[in-house]
Amino acid sequence: MAAIAEKQQDGIWLRVAPGGNIPLLNSILYCIIEEGLVDEKFIAERTEQFDAVKKHIQDYPPEKVKQITEVDPELVRQAARKYALAENALVLYGLGVAEHKGGTAGVIALANLVLATGHVGRAHNGINPLRGQNNVQGACDMGTLPYTFPGYQPTDDPAVLEKFAKAWGVSSLPVKDGLLEPQMYDAALEGKFKGLYCVGYDPAQTQSNIARVHEALRAMDFVVVQDMFLTETANFAHVVLPSACFYEKDGTFTSGERRVRRVTKVIDPPGKAKADWEIVCLVSQATGYPMFYTGPEQIMAEIARVSPAYAGISYDRLGEKGMVWPCPSPDHPGTPLLHTESFPRGKASFVPVSYIIPEEEADEEYPFVLITGRHLEHYNNGSMTRRCEGFERICPEELVEIHPEDAGRLGIQDGAVIKVESRRAKIKAKALITKRSKPGTVFMTFHHQETLTNFLTSPGMDSKTLTPEYKVCAVRIQT
Repeated sequence: MAAIAEKQQDGIWLRVAPGGNIPLLNSILYCIIEEGLVDEKFIAERTEQFDAVKKHIQDYPPEKVKQITEVDPELVRQAARKYALAENALVLYGLGVAEHKGGTAGVIALANLVLATGHVGRAHNGINPLRGQNNVQGACDMGTLPYTFPGYQPTDDPAVLEKFAKAWGVSSLPVKDGLLEPQMYDAALEGKFKGLYCVGYDPAQTQSNIARVHEALRAMDFVVVQDMFLTETANFAHVVLPSACFYEKDGTFTSGERRVRRVTKVIDPPGKAKADWEIVCLVSQATGYPMFYTGPEQIMAEIARVSPAYAGISYDRLGEKGMVWPCPSPDHPGTPLLHTESFPRGKASFVPVSYIIPEEEADEEYPFVLITGRHLEHYNNGSMTRRCEGFERICPEELVEIHPEDAGRLGIQDGAVIKVESRRAKIKAKALITKRSKPGTVFMTFHHQETLTNFLTSPGMDSKTLTPEYKVCAVRIQT
């Protein structure tokens, strides 16, 4: 999201200034409440704490917050009416909402809008995060979060601990939560975190403020990278384990829709590469814990035994279209639509959220805001897509997208090599003069290993999730 607001065909584009998501969303809710467009019946029957948000939101009229959002108040009011009065309204949000210091609060502000209008619990309504990579949902479902077991079962529940200890044939399991990723780097730099097993992930290129990540990786005693290709993180690894790509193995992906679908092996993996589950089993056996499976189907059966949401899902039932969890029993059809009658906690609670100032803002010394993101042609760190001749021909190198007004003022020609400098680093890349960037902002990706953009990015993080603030970073431009 970026800075002025413009009418787009039948829709409305609220081009918010970097970091202004929360005041913008609060001002939309302000307009909905002011014009009496809330769903009073839904609020009364299925929510609580609305009065607290109603009172809090009085500080966010669109005229007042324009100085932060840079959005025309009349367009905010039009958007509020359009959303509130729609028969069906679906909120889709991406990393431009989550990757801020106020990312969690921004998502809560979206949820407040959904609850105020009753756009939830019906087909073509609700709120849905667009995941950054395929199977992020499936990975979280399987317990990769440091504070849950598979199926989001809490690590501090004695019954859950007992169930998983029995399922995995051990006498006990840790009762203390693990570390979130940035906490691992903190602990490594303090000498308290000694080793990392990194599977299909390249933090040395894609994490924020990567100079600190590199320092932490060098401080560890043992780093294992399990991946298809030699990534930037593999440069820090003591051991690299070659894994198969999804064409080369059987298994499942779970999408953001919660739909579990089969992945079917097409060809054998090359050389010594193996499916990830096979590598994990071999490592486990080598370290003294026996782990044997005949294949992914048997693993899927174990998932169904230990995770209630997956209890009714099996390879036999997945077919071509897959199944959507929760699916609590073998005769259950799955649950494509959530929250039709109630929420997990009963009534949903409104939560007042305030504007959270980004870690860095443009100033006299660093007058531009750097926004990082992705190009259509490349995927994450580019380790796969940059090996595709067609994609690489379209998008072969890092570019600094800069508005014509800024380029003209600085004497920058299209295609010229310029320097982008933050408080942490300086890198060079070619300029792309384009109106896609608004005046005062520049845009770069993190796809290119030759130009590690994330040396520049902010140390700011969301206070709850520790998600880095990739979308706001103060920089200066030099020719």
